[in-house]
Amino acid sequence: MQTLRAVVKLVRMLLWVVYGYWRIRTVFHTLEPQEHARAVEEWSQGMLSILGITVRVQGEPSKGPVLMAANHISWLDILVMHAACHCRFVAKSEIRAWPLLGVLTAGGGSLFIERTSNRDAMRVVHHMADALSKGQLLAVFPEGGTGDGKTLLPFHGNLLQAAIVAQAPIQPIGLQFLEAQSGEKSFAPCYHAQDTLLGSVWRTLCAPPLLAVVHYGNNQMAQGRSRREWAVDLRESICGLID
Repeated sequence: MQTLRAVVKLVRMLLWVVYGYWRIRTVFHTLEPQEHARAVEEWSQGMLSILGITVRVQGEPSKGPVLMAANHISWLDILVMHAACHCRFVAKSEIRAWPLLGVLTAGGGSLFIERTSNRDAMRVVHHMADALSKGQLLAVFPEGGTGDGKTLLPFHGNLLQAAIVAQAPIQPIGLQFLEAQSGEKSFAPCYHAQDTLLGSVWRTLCAPPLLAVVHYGNNQMAQGRSRREWAVDLRESICGLID
């Protein structure tokens, strides 16, 4: 019975992906920025509903200009953050070439970065600083990859330079996945180390109802800190949000 429910969810999930692809190709170019943001939020909320995931928001998301910095657990993190509050993500460039998902990610407003290129990182920092100066809301995962859901990886400070250049605040965000009934931490959505994307998706489909917690912390200004110093302090702040 559990397998049957998971298969039904999978079919609905794929249909929702196709629907999102169709909307981006046919409708998104006609939308005003606020309408675009709302459409992304609604699509993300719909996908999470199909997967049996409820979003709980703690604290308040800031309005731009602000750079949001969150811990990274799962392929679901972007969906969860979009469902709580639409923002523009900085995503690895490989995603842009993925079938369907590349279009969905680009349609969500993501900026793409070649993670192995320092020169490309500086290009993206320049675009991020420009977006922040225009009052936009951006988001990054300073770990640079997904953790195990138990501890945080070291934070990288390269992209935080955009907030320093634009003199914009950074808002730390703590993400967690819990079992809705027991409140215990769930590792079903984790996508780490030896996990495959397909395996993580299947575990999520088979899991009991989940609760995705998005805990917004207080905004921070650089206050003379270097990007590396700020990265260390942000990691500590996010640890406090997920304890």
